[in-house]
Amino acid sequence: MRVSAKAEYAVRAMAELAELTGEGREKVRAEDVAVRQDIPLRFLLTILGELKQHRLVVSGRGRDGGYGLARPAASISLADIIRSVDGALANVRDLRLTAVTYEGPAAPLVDVWRAVRASLRRVLEQVTLADLVAGELQRHVQELADEYLVDNRRRAHSADPGRPSAPAACEQRTEYAE
Repeated sequence: MRVSAKAEYAVRAMAELAELTGEGREKVRAEDVAVRQDIPLRFLLTILGELKQHRLVVSGRGRDGGYGLARPAASISLADIIRSVDGALANVRDLRLTAVTYEGPAAPLVDVWRAVRASLRRVLEQVTLADLVAGELQRHVQELADEYLVDNRRRAHSADPGRPSAPAACEQRTEYAE
């Protein structure tokens, strides 16, 4: 899966809104989000418009205007945000997986695509904005992230055995939210 810039910016903007509105601010100016997250303002305004259409954000005009979450951060998953700006989490040539078929030895490939979609959903539907802002990912999500770091370090080391090990910043995390 390729995470588009639009999806990445949308998640970062929503996390910013969740944090700032969690600090007691009802609405946040788009300009403030753009600066804090280094997102081009015009692109951010387009993204916020799409998130508003999907009822994930609300907006207001005037002196106290800006953007806020349409519902609590704990009830907005990363999947909700990504689907709002990019559509389905995993597509094959923009077709629904029920419409994809292959012949011969490629026939089982449809099941691989289904497994990819299920894996993405298992992570993105269970991580909420509240989790993200709190820095507390569910145990299985953090375990997958740790597995990635270990595998990446192993690949780098096997590609160049003389290369020094990864810096301490890349060490495996063991803190989990229950």
